[in-house]
Amino acid sequence: MTSFKYLARWCYGLVVISFLFETTANTAETNYGLSANSKGGLLLKGKSYRGIGVNYYDAFARLLENGKISEVEAGFRVLASNQIPFIRFSAGGYWPVNWGLYQTNRAEYFERLDHVVKLAETHEVGLIPSLFWHQPTISDLVGEPVSLWGDAASKTHELMRTYTREVVTRYKNSPAIWAWEFGNEFNLPADLPNATQHRPAIVPKLGTPSTRSSRDDLSHRAIRVALEEFAREVRRHDADRLILSGNAFPRPSAWHQQHDGTWKSDSTEQRLEMLLADNPSPVSTLSGRLYSTNDLVFLRPAMEKARQVGKPLIIGEFGVEGMMTELATKQFQKWLDALDASGVPMAALWVFDFPHQKEWSITGDNDRKEQLQMITRMNARWRGANRGL
Repeated sequence: MTSFKYLARWCYGLVVISFLFETTANTAETNYGLSANSKGGLLLKGKSYRGIGVNYYDAFARLLENGKISEVEAGFRVLASNQIPFIRFSAGGYWPVNWGLYQTNRAEYFERLDHVVKLAETHEVGLIPSLFWHQPTISDLVGEPVSLWGDAASKTHELMRTYTREVVTRYKNSPAIWAWEFGNEFNLPADLPNATQHRPAIVPKLGTPSTRSSRDDLSHRAIRVALEEFAREVRRHDADRLILSGNAFPRPSAWHQQHDGTWKSDSTEQRLEMLLADNPSPVSTLSGRLYSTNDLVFLRPAMEKARQVGKPLIIGEFGVEGMMTELATKQFQKWLDALDASGVPMAALWVFDFPHQKEWSITGDNDRKEQLQMITRMNARWRGANRGL
């Protein structure tokens, strides 16, 4: 009888150990993408991470404009051969007309997006899809003014939530997806003192309305409502991956633009206040750019704030345009050195294989390829640090 008890306990122990092992294994298998630790450190699949990727803006968008998947596949091969770890890309059309396939043949639309995700999986390149790149497009699609990004009960939000749900649920189990991003630089047109001169473009043949008004002016309040609602929708379907706003650093006058409608320069504290407010939880990162002296000056304070609030700082774009002269090469190295020294965990070069911006476009064999080579070298050094070498 006593030996039977011991045998029963031994068997029970094996069952428990087996269950725990299986649970841990399943957790590991689904531990995809980027997350953050309590101090704002960046993690990739649970391990500390630093890396520089590229913006491959139209990896999907070109497929909505009769692009060939073979062209995109060739791009992924170049990135993989240079050990570029991830891309940031537009996961939707730029103009309303570019959403025509989504509206008329959703199965075909997502089949084309499937191609991009499969290529990323095949070539082991991470993806950061930016779902709503161009600020006015979703509102234009549903016939509402752009300011209704600030109304959670609007048709703009209804379409935003629908598309977010469709994308996240379709791809959340792909190991290629690293994070989810709302859009591109929604904060820059917010509360402009000269907003009447900078309203969204009017191009009816591309699906925009034929007129604009003050109701198409964005405010910081509106973009924050949009970001919160987007992040909540993502979290309903993906509990873990990082969520990015896609914003640039706040304009040097953003606080005064919001509070008194002027271009008066903000203090560093005011600019940091705007940085936090424009990346509201459950958005789980801070976002910025590195193109100008203003960005460079703000980089270190932004990193310090990121550590304080436990949100990794992601530099979604940086780069140097034009021919890679000696001066341009020095400037690009300056950006890389700043990223390195500041401790920024992740950044993305603007822009890979984008023929519409020839002065910025970088390929594996054009006269700007040196930028790709320089970030490849930086990544090699950072990979060593990631492994503790």
